[in-house]
Amino acid sequence: MSVEPLPGVPAATVETDGERLLAVADYHAGIEAGLRYDGVELESAAAERRRRLTGLVTETGADRVVVVGDLGHAIGDPFADERDELAALFDSLSVPMTLVKGNHDGDLEDVLDELGADVTVTPAHGTRLGDVGFVHGHTWPSPAVLAADVVCMGHEHPVVRLEDEVGGVRKERAWLRGELAPDAFESAVEPGADLVVFPAFNDRSGGTWVNVDGQSFLSPFLPAGLADAEAFLLDGTRLGAYQTV
Repeated sequence: MSVEPLPGVPAATVETDGERLLAVADYHAGIEAGLRYDGVELESAAAERRRRLTGLVTETGADRVVVVGDLGHAIGDPFADERDELAALFDSLSVPMTLVKGNHDGDLEDVLDELGADVTVTPAHGTRLGDVGFVHGHTWPSPAVLAADVVCMGHEHPVVRLEDEVGGVRKERAWLRGELAPDAFESAVEPGADLVVFPAFNDRSGGTWVNVDGQSFLSPFLPAGLADAEAFLLDGTRLGAYQTV
């Protein structure tokens, strides 16, 4: 498998097409400004997010960062805080970025141009980098993405509800991994192709409770497009079929 989650963090390395990529999903720069608009006051964690990402670039020796959608948070014109956070991030990054356009990235391209950021922005239906496909997940993947050996997506922010023997409950971010189900797509799917659903890089962005009755996925092709999927915690703990965790 060319997509390898990093222990303890919501990020993965991807070896493809002669490059080592650092892939993350749902960075949501400027999220605190969006929460403030909704009446929730939180101190900005922009510097901490930036340090985590740039530290992982150095740690992994990545040649490129791939953000699997939602680099920004504002769906429309970005808040000033979001612009400032992105400016500081690109001042700190030592490698180029590919942004797979997500539903929160609608007006981000002009801002990235203003910042002079070294970013390639792909269409919302995703892109292929070697034998790995990337799509945010809020729209249907392109045929080229579906023909990849592995497809990576974000958007869902998957989390699991864990309960101990005395009734204590906690929420944990999780990876979902399983085979792509060909019958869920009109385009051809590579036989045996895998789908990897990334946890959100931003720990303030909420998530889809994948093991709680009554919860539903956000993506138009989930859960039908994900066969025999298992959940894994950030520390690598294998939880088994996500529905039965």
